[in-house]
Amino acid sequence: MSDIDVLAARFEEHRTRLRAVGYRMLGSFSDADDAVQEAWLRVSRSDAGAVENLGGWLTTVVSRVCLNMLRSRASRRESALPEHPVPVHTPDPVVSRVTGGDPEHEALVADAVGLALLVVLDTLTPAERLSFVLHDTFGVAFDEIAEILDGTAANARQLASRARKRVSSAPTPDPDLARQRQVVDAFFAAAREGDFEALIGVLAPDVVLRSDGGSGRPVATEIIRGATALARQAVTWGQLSPFAHPALVNGAAGVVVAPKKQPVSIMAFVVQNGRIAAVDVLADPERLRTLELGDWAV
Repeated sequence: MSDIDVLAARFEEHRTRLRAVGYRMLGSFSDADDAVQEAWLRVSRSDAGAVENLGGWLTTVVSRVCLNMLRSRASRRESALPEHPVPVHTPDPVVSRVTGGDPEHEALVADAVGLALLVVLDTLTPAERLSFVLHDTFGVAFDEIAEILDGTAANARQLASRARKRVSSAPTPDPDLARQRQVVDAFFAAAREGDFEALIGVLAPDVVLRSDGGSGRPVATEIIRGATALARQAVTWGQLSPFAHPALVNGAAGVVVAPKKQPVSIMAFVVQNGRIAAVDVLADPERLRTLELGDWAV
């Protein structure tokens, strides 16, 4: 084997972890894949053969690429005109059938964090997100993070601490997946029957639904706050309830809504203390196609 073939083989050994780093950093599969591919291009042009800790070195390379992408996103948000605010954005969900899927996808599911947490990560500065994700999730030392940020370990530690406080505001799902499913099923049963009181009973008083319908679809893009407002809206979804197929969304109870076998939305639920505390919806047709969810016929 040539040197480049050997390097490629070693790179492939780390691809799954690198993609996980990219997904946690960016909340997008395509962006994570782009970051990993950019890392490969940089590695293939460098003298990486002599690197002893290739995994750590590759994590640093991918992290630098992700940091640049996050900074570019932040610049676009800052330059958005007041009359054209940045719309609701739901990160790419990790969707799995309840019966399981292919091993590579299941590995991603096992390492996934909830969509509600990814939404909170989107509110962090690029440096805060990088510091938190690398240290708290992947165990990267603060002195290594400081090198990526061109700062000090103390500053990296402070950035991670600030991020940690923000992340603590994300609702934490109940650990019992079966109980989560019961609550979500009860929600759709109540919606199907138009039972307003039953809907109120399964919703936390301060529940928040965030729906990302994609560009040009303002009707499907909204934020609904409070149990009463969400229950009123859910009553109108009754006709879709029979097409809500159970799924695991980022490791928690969710559904794929597929009226004609093809998904029209993905709904991720956070069930906390036996009630639905948050709902994140992806209803962007273009992004749903890129997720390649396949046929969801019963």
